[in-house]
Amino acid sequence: MNTSPQKRVLIIDDDEGLTEPLQLAIEAEGYEVLTAHDGNEGLMKIERDAPDLVLLDLVMPRRSGFAVLDSIINNKQRAPKIVMVTGNSEPKYRELALDRGVDRFIPKPYHIEDLVQTVNELLNAE
Repeated sequence: MNTSPQKRVLIIDDDEGLTEPLQLAIEAEGYEVLTAHDGNEGLMKIERDAPDLVLLDLVMPRRSGFAVLDSIINNKQRAPKIVMVTGNSEPKYRELALDRGVDRFIPKPYHIEDLVQTVNELLNAE
């Protein structure tokens, strides 16, 4: 029996059509899933809820994925794993994200099963 506390995943993406099925798929793996629909809300939830992993969209209203990423990285207290998920697949964005410290960079469109597998790999690697 697994007695470790439930791992928490935060999805920060302004596209609710993507977040809802992804949330259901990740919850089916036994994780607690929180969502935020812009960068400011995402940062508030990171501070308040201390997720173990963040799925972060790059292009969002109110604060870009890179601005959120920089805030997470600059707050060294307890950094979650970070997967940047974006429809912008230009190589320079992948390089910028990886240089800034994301754990994975996944272009949209993606298969939900592949993204869930990435979540499992990152959260179970500890």
